[in-house]
Amino acid sequence: MTKSELIEKIAAKNPNLTLKEIDRIVSVVFESIIGALAEGERVEFRGFGAFSVRTRSPRMAKNPRTGEKLNVGERNIPHFKAGKQLYELLNQSKH
Repeated sequence: MTKSELIEKIAAKNPNLTLKEIDRIVSVVFESIIGALAEGERVEFRGFGAFSVRTRSPRMAKNPRTGEKLNVGERNIPHFKAGKQLYELLNQSKH
């Protein structure tokens, strides 16, 4: 699902809001999540999951085209862990 598809789904359930208002709300939510992660905070939505930042230690990598060895420094990467409700929904047995 893309951001515009998300906005359309929200608009279908909330006809009293304009697309511009919904777009702004969605943008503010995403900006808030990004800002919190940039500050090293954890963002949790009960039943959905949690976003956090993990540190990847420095390592040696290889350029797949040239075979040249590269030194890759320490990096911060985003991490998502699904909540219990989402995990159970995705793993229900289908009969």
